[in-house]
Amino acid sequence: MRLSGCLRIDKQKISSYSFAMRRKQGTLIPIESTILEAGLDLRRRGVDVAYGFLLAKEIRDKAGARLLTAYGTLYKALDRLDKASYLESFWEDPQIAADDGRPRRRFYRVTSAGETALAKYQTDHASTPKLRPERGPA
Repeated sequence: MRLSGCLRIDKQKISSYSFAMRRKQGTLIPIESTILEAGLDLRRRGVDVAYGFLLAKEIRDKAGARLLTAYGTLYKALDRLDKASYLESFWEDPQIAADDGRPRRRFYRVTSAGETALAKYQTDHASTPKLRPERGPA
């Protein structure tokens, strides 16, 4: 609908304004499950905490994984997971960053609640068909 030369936006069709379009609390979306999987994969290899870029690299390097559309997508998802207590986060000592000549890193660790949420997500989506087949060894 146009009002005085402007296009009127129907806020009910935008998920952040519409309660009915928001996802159910406690559920994960694919990017969030991918982040939790990457954090747990790193933990299994002895890396207990990881900063955002390391998680992004882990996701990118995982066989068959799609590239992140933007780092903003990753950091927004990390923030949601942190607020939901699926991750815990802390900032590194500012002196370490200063000594290395770079910005401070925020480190993330998957919590037991995050492990539980991921397990539920994987169970719920185990029978979901993949959109494209995974490539096996050549």
